Amino acid sequence: MKILYGVQGTGNGHISRARIMAKQFSTMDADVDYLFSGRPPEKYFDMQVFGDYRTRTGISFISANGKVKHLETLRQLKLNQFVQDVKSLDVSSYDLIINDFEPISAWAAKRQKVPCMSVSHQASFLRPIPSKGMSLVDKAILRHFAPSDIQLGVHWYHFGYNIIPPFIEPMAESELLNSSSRRILVYLPFESLEFVTSILTGLSDYEFCCYHPDAEHLELDNIIFKPLSRETFKYDLATAKAVIANAGFELSSECITYGKQLLLKPLSGQFEQSSNAHTLALLGLADVIDDLDMDAIESWLQKSYSGKVRFPSNPQPFAEWILKGEWDNIQPLKDKLWSQVDFPQAVSDHLARIKAA
Repeated sequence: MKILYGVQGTGNGHISRARIMAKQFSTMDADVDYLFSGRPPEKYFDMQVFGDYRTRTGISFISANGKVKHLETLRQLKLNQFVQDVKSLDVSSYDLIINDFEPISAWAAKRQKVPCMSVSHQASFLRPIPSKGMSLVDKAILRHFAPSDIQLGVHWYHFGYNIIPPFIEPMAESELLNSSSRRILVYLPFESLEFVTSILTGLSDYEFCCYHPDAEHLELDNIIFKPLSRETFKYDLATAKAVIANAGFELSSECITYGKQLLLKPLSGQFEQSSNAHTLALLGLADVIDDLDMDAIESWLQKSYSGKVRFPSNPQPFAEWILKGEWDNIQPLKDKLWSQVDFPQAVSDHLARIKAA
């Protein structure tokens, strides 16, 4: 089967999910090409697994100081370039387009009548699952930004719909056992690095490892700053006691899988992050703050966490289902994948209350 995998490049979570699938597809009888859009080509990193991947400008959202800037987003839209990219992308030789909220490949597939399967966290919100702050504009974007024939959501629970769990690569037990009771991982890429630094330096009883797009490798008082790197980030995540982050789906999934205490500061104006934070708070798996505040962080650091959620680590059953081509028959796949998920009792109790509501 020949597949084009379109990936939204604005968030590292989309790329992380695609990495797991790319490793699996490379072991199977599948010819898979990869297309990324949404960030400048030079801003991608750790992309070796995708081989000779392609990039396009695409559509991305502008943020500053922890908030989505809607007017700036509209001003920087290059609609003529987008239309040209859709028209010039020839997908006629592909049997299937797999799409993780990537608009160019989705619209090219629609235009050329090639089957398109949405496999994304965003697709979950096409169903009436727990959410927060979703406007009519958000609903329209979800339906039309990257249209598809088949929608398969990815979320922490299925809520009775066509939603599968995330695939999370296992962490070495030796790394998890070496976690420090004082080391906190911080990943707040949408916040001002200067402001984040001012908050963390005031919490001198803790050690912080801070990743940020604007950071260079530097040690300052109780903070180690690091530029973005998937490999070093994985190690620092494994050895951290807790994580402070925006409410992206993939990192939150890793944190609750590895049993990391989690504090989320959602990107203001971004309903998906607000909904992620809302859902994890409902499940008792994270604490949420609307603004970075030193006292709130210190209070959170005194708390304990709710334990680990076990998600599948092997995407082979999902990849086999895709290559089999029986895409209307989703239930057996769902049953198999969700049977591998194990929630702590406290989380199961929260889920029972949500389903009963």
